[in-house]
Amino acid sequence: MKELAGLLNSISHSIVAGSVAYGIDSIQFDSRFCTSSSIFVAVKGVSVDGHDYLLSAYENGCRVFMVDRPVAFSKSDICLVKVSNSSEALAMLADSFYDSPSKEIKLIGITGTNGKTTCATLMHDLFTSLGYSSGLLSTVVNKVGSTEVKATHTTPDPIALNALLREMILAGCAYCFMEVSSHAIVQNRIYGLSFTGGVFTNISHDHLDYHETFASYITAKKQFFDHLSKDAFALVNIDDKNGKVMLQNTNAKKLHYALRSPADFKAKVIENELSGLLLNLDGTEFYSRLIGRFNAYNLLTVYAVSIILGMDKMETLGALSNLQSVEGRFQYLKVLNGPTVIVDYAHTPDALENVLQTVLAIKKTTSRVLTVVGCGGDRDIEKRPIMALLASEMSDELILTSDNPRNEDPELILVGMHNGLSESQKDAAFTLVDRKEAIKLAIKLAKPNDVVLIAGKGHEKYQEIKGVRHDFDDFQIASDFTNQMNK
Repeated sequence: MKELAGLLNSISHSIVAGSVAYGIDSIQFDSRFCTSSSIFVAVKGVSVDGHDYLLSAYENGCRVFMVDRPVAFSKSDICLVKVSNSSEALAMLADSFYDSPSKEIKLIGITGTNGKTTCATLMHDLFTSLGYSSGLLSTVVNKVGSTEVKATHTTPDPIALNALLREMILAGCAYCFMEVSSHAIVQNRIYGLSFTGGVFTNISHDHLDYHETFASYITAKKQFFDHLSKDAFALVNIDDKNGKVMLQNTNAKKLHYALRSPADFKAKVIENELSGLLLNLDGTEFYSRLIGRFNAYNLLTVYAVSIILGMDKMETLGALSNLQSVEGRFQYLKVLNGPTVIVDYAHTPDALENVLQTVLAIKKTTSRVLTVVGCGGDRDIEKRPIMALLASEMSDELILTSDNPRNEDPELILVGMHNGLSESQKDAAFTLVDRKEAIKLAIKLAKPNDVVLIAGKGHEKYQEIKGVRHDFDDFQIASDFTNQMNK
């Protein structure tokens, strides 16, 4: 139980009604979870405004309310607090309620369009293997040390986030590696956190359904670096032209990594094959079982962060060489007397192009590439024709199918993808709404030594259709089907 007056100390506010003489045992922004000891923070979201649910929270017993605009809500037994920005105040309340956990742990945030999950996960695995208990906050899973906690968003809400950080500290974690999404930045989910460092991987066409313009998307990412303290570090991929943009207004120590450009941390790809990568990493020859040029960037990123955090170079390289690929990120299955099947989360034009370039670079000369790909519903429609065209031009066989249709008609999503193709490309492509059948068809069409790429969903264990999540696992479906074929 926390005293309301103490929680409000760090927030600029005014008391509109009532007294602050309340004890608080939970912070809520969903009225359904309010109790008599809650403070309800009315936050305006994308589709729902918490200010419309003050009465609902009251009926559930809540008597302390925080708003950021005038409201027609008056009860004799309430405390009504006015702030300038409810989402910022929610984050600051959560920070105070959990005693500022981000100040007690070395918190590293990774942002960018692609590579966030792989980098965060590899960092967690690396530091664990080096003997440090660490936390992980990622799209795939959250971890408190070795204990898994289900992930529902790329970046949790401020309450869940601060609660998890406090759990990590209580469990003895010294580090936390965290994906930072553009949504989380603009929605103030990370507001008020003390980051030891921030990492920028790259930026490309994504989430324009939310940010509307590419410039707004870049600005959202940049805000993360703008708010880093002078005691933090900012590490950016300088091969991406927006790397310099991220550093323009930061007070943090500026550092760079690259494969092509002069940088503080450098790597060069020596060999890139289906068996793994051979790199010259910061002047030392290094082998990894991870595949593809994009993983050269990921490995370099992880290495750079470890060195910045004071790890020994040779111990780091030794541990890094033993790490496995991340689930759903260029996860591959070699079929006996059949093709190699690769499952990857590539769901943007840039990510799809990168993974297909990797496949083309490492496949045998006589091998064909068969690509299964779709686009998600209720999301950026501009990338649909682009992704279809990329997949068509870079593959020998194209199978267009559903991703997560969500609330859209999957047939119409496929029409959007078809719009990027010429008539001959449309005629050559297969189109199956049923994703499971599309995966099976690709594997049936493949010959020994061919490569089947199943793109878009990666680690996801569901397919969302009309608001319902159905069990669906690309890798498991491919594995089960190839096992059946070999019986």
